[in-house]
Amino acid sequence: MPELGRKGFGLLSILGMLLLWELICRAGLVNLSLLPPPSQIAPALWKILASGSFLVPLGQTLGMLLIGYTIACVAGVALGLLMGCSDYLYGLLEPLVEVIRPIPKPALIPAMVVFLGIGAGMKITMVAVAALFPVLINTLQGVRGVDPVLLATARTLGCSRLETIRKIILPASLPMILTGMRVSLSMGLVLVILAEMLAAESGIGFLILDLQRSFQVRPMYAWIAILAVVGLLLNVLFEMVEDRAVPWRAK
Repeated sequence: MPELGRKGFGLLSILGMLLLWELICRAGLVNLSLLPPPSQIAPALWKILASGSFLVPLGQTLGMLLIGYTIACVAGVALGLLMGCSDYLYGLLEPLVEVIRPIPKPALIPAMVVFLGIGAGMKITMVAVAALFPVLINTLQGVRGVDPVLLATARTLGCSRLETIRKIILPASLPMILTGMRVSLSMGLVLVILAEMLAAESGIGFLILDLQRSFQVRPMYAWIAILAVVGLLLNVLFEMVEDRAVPWRAK
């Protein structure tokens, strides 16, 4: 199916869900004070967008996400390359990675609050910790999965270790690295929102929880809709970067 056709069907599924939601609410099958129909949420959404009041919370959340995500990507790729290229470092660090990796990252929030408080440092650290492991693991798997024939050819041609990494290992493992970065971006967004809800005084997550506590249901759902669009746009932007960095996979 052509790309345009797939996107068209995807848009229809979203419109169908909104229509079904509207019909269920109008049929009186749900409590409208808890789940208002889209037609009642839309005015609240328009008010937020028209006033520009979404810009500050959005900037706060995306700023923390970007900083933490950048740290995770740089550290994850560097550590993955080191572990993938060195059997000694792999044997030394792999058990430690496998012990820490399965820990649910939200469980670390209380500890982060104890050490870092509820400021920007805590949110950045939570994003970095959550986003680190998908990048690290995918980089490691990509490096260790490079075709041995390519590595042997590089040695035969007299390539140095750095040249082999730059010309052979990094290009060959790039698709895996980008996949890890894409997963990490979604995980980072989830963790920054959760951190803002549980231990923060700013950002979209804090605002959504504050609206829920004051029972302002329609603005709350409007902010959730904004968050959904933000997640979608981040994914689309990353796809564009991915297609440019790995054009042969896009084809």
